[in-house]
Formats: sequence, structure tokens, C-alpha cells
Amino acid sequence: MTQAFEGIKILDFTQVLAGPFSVMQLALLGAEVIKVEQPTTGDQTRGLMNVGEDIGLSPSFMGMNLNKRSLTLNLKSADAISIIKQLIVDTDVMVENFKAGTMERLGLGYEELKKIKPDLIYCSVTGYGQNGPKAGEAAYDGAIQASSGMMSQTGHAETGPTRTGFMPVDMGTALNTAFSISTALYRKLATGEGQRIDVAMLDTALVMQAAQYSNYLNQGTLIGLQGNASPTHQPTANVFKSCDGHVQVTALSQIQVETLFEILNLSHLLDEKQYATPDARLDNQNVHDVIAPLFATQTTRHWMETLSTQGIPVAEIRALPEVVEDEQLKVRDVFANFPSPADNSTPTQVVKAGYMMNADGPTLRTPPPLLGQHTTEILMELGMTTSDIEALKQAGTI
Repeated sequence: MTQAFEGIKILDFTQVLAGPFSVMQLALLGAEVIKVEQPTTGDQTRGLMNVGEDIGLSPSFMGMNLNKRSLTLNLKSADAISIIKQLIVDTDVMVENFKAGTMERLGLGYEELKKIKPDLIYCSVTGYGQNGPKAGEAAYDGAIQASSGMMSQTGHAETGPTRTGFMPVDMGTALNTAFSISTALYRKLATGEGQRIDVAMLDTALVMQAAQYSNYLNQGTLIGLQGNASPTHQPTANVFKSCDGHVQVTALSQIQVETLFEILNLSHLLDEKQYATPDARLDNQNVHDVIAPLFATQTTRHWMETLSTQGIPVAEIRALPEVVEDEQLKVRDVFANFPSPADNSTPTQVVKAGYMMNADGPTLRTPPPLLGQHTTEILMELGMTTSDIEALKQAGTI
């Protein structure tokens, strides 16, 4: 087996979600990753969104850090900076997500490290990028959802804008980062040159809304708050309450609408001008009020079976416990399973990757690391002795 990034060495200074998940995607494809963490505390996600005893291995942390080794370094220490510069000699990619300017102040900026490793690929992930009036400002997923325009299109007019219950900007930025690093590695094969990569969460959020921004920039169209209605505004594309749940229906084409009306015993309405065509239905939002009560008379299963067999796109709105039991996922290899690193016995399961390959695809090699688990191992690889390492511990460097 030869995975795409086998032999690539990455120094990972990232924490929380976007940075760690991006590096993990490369690690799943063979890259060797050293995760640099602050002594004692480590990646702040180790204790976030955790239930029960805090052992530094929250589920969200484990889901972002497969196939990595953990090295603890106090970056305020001159010895730590020296160790990093030694590691850079054999590093292909360095990834960090500190506030813009932080690495430069530590003496670890791109220009400084490029002197040591001229072909280094150096990737920074921030909220707003490395330049501009907002460079240096802290940012989290929710803030970017607000500032990027996402929340102006999410929610109901009656209750106002809302953020999503998950972190789309973080995860989108992670995939964007992994892609940009992959392109830099491919370019390096052709040119032998490294590259400076500047990834911003705000930029990623706009890319995720590319269709909406194109509509606005070219036609001045704004979607606004429309609840669960389709951006097409067709009243036959929406979420409808069944008698035991909810279904998402997307009947857009004329034939789909005609079939839907036939199933609902409403075919006679198509003879009326205000129901007859897509344009007419756009101006007649009463269509929703007519069909919604009919959906409430039957179960979700009924609508799933009835509509799907007639070619109408329909999906049950499911909770996570229902999704993980889906037979489709049992063949998709989306999840990684491993014993908890804390006790080596508790079964642990996290999301791995969103694609499959016929060979050398994303693979779990090692579980997420305990804080500082590989510090001694990594320092000894640099040629340090046990007494050298003990001295670093006494000085608070590791």
C-alpha cells in the first residue's frame, strides 16, 4: 500500500476543530503528524463538549486528531523554539491557527522558518486572514456564521436569524485547508518549491454561499429568512409535518408537482390559474396552506414510501441516533472505531472521512494521542538523551 501522503511530515500547531480536522484528513492518507500542544492544558478541545469526567479526551477532540503524535512544548520557552526549528528541518508542512502575527512574534513566522527549510509549505488558518483591518481578531464558527451572511438566510421571519446547531464554517474550513495543502504538495512535486497558504474562515463561509452571493452580485437577489422553504420559493418544496414527525419534500418540476397533487387528491386544482404553473404557484403561497394539513394526516413512513416510489424527492427529518443506524452508512466506512486511549477498553467511534477509494483510502492507524504521549519519543528522535529531556521538564519547557 502507498497512500497519497505517505512520507509527508506535518508539524501541527492547531487546536479546536478546523485546523485539527484538516490535518487529520492528511494523516488519514498517510501523513506523519506531530501535534504540538501546550503543557498541562493542551488543545482546548480536549475538555470541550465533554460529559462526565474530564480526562483530556473529549469526543470532539478524538474526532479531530486520529493518526497523530502529541508533543508538549511551552512556546514561551527559548528551548521550545529551538526544538521546533530542529523539527522544521525534516518537516514538509507546518500548520497553525493562532491569531495573525502570533507566530512571527514567537520567531516562527514563514520568512524565518523558510531560511531553515526553503521548500516548507506553511499554512495559517484564521478567522479573517493574515491581512486587512480584521486580521488578528479572534473568531469562532458562530461569529463567522453571523458576519458572513449565513444567519441572514437561516431562521424564520417570525423569530429572527439563527445559527446552525453544528459547525459548518469550522468543518468547511477544515476541508478547504486540507485541499489547499494538497495542492501545495502537488505543486511542490513539479517545482520543488514550498508555499505560504493563508486560509480564512470568512472566505470559506463565502465559498459555501457561492450560489447565494452570485445571485446577489449579479441580480441583486437576497433570500432572507424563509424558514424551511426552498430558495426557489416554490411552495411545494418545504418541510411538512406528518402525524408522527416531519418530511422534507422537494417537488420542483411541473411533473413532480402534478404527481404530488394527484397523490394528495388535489389534481383538480391544476385546472385553476393560480395553481397551474410554477410561476403561478410562486405568486400563490396559499399552496402551502392547502397541502400542509394533508401531510399531517399520515405517518412519515407513509409519505416516504408513497412519494419516493412516484419519483418525488423526499427525506425524513431524522435525529442523530436514527442516522447512525442507517443501513447505508454500514457500507460507507464513514466511521472509525477504536478502544479509548484512556483505558484501552471502552469502545470509541468517531467520523473519519466523507469518501471512499478502491485502494489506499483514508485509514485509521493510531487513536488520538494522550496529552504529551509522544514527547519523550519525539525528542529522542532528535538525538536528545534522557538527562536532556529531564532538564527540559524541570525548566517547564515540556
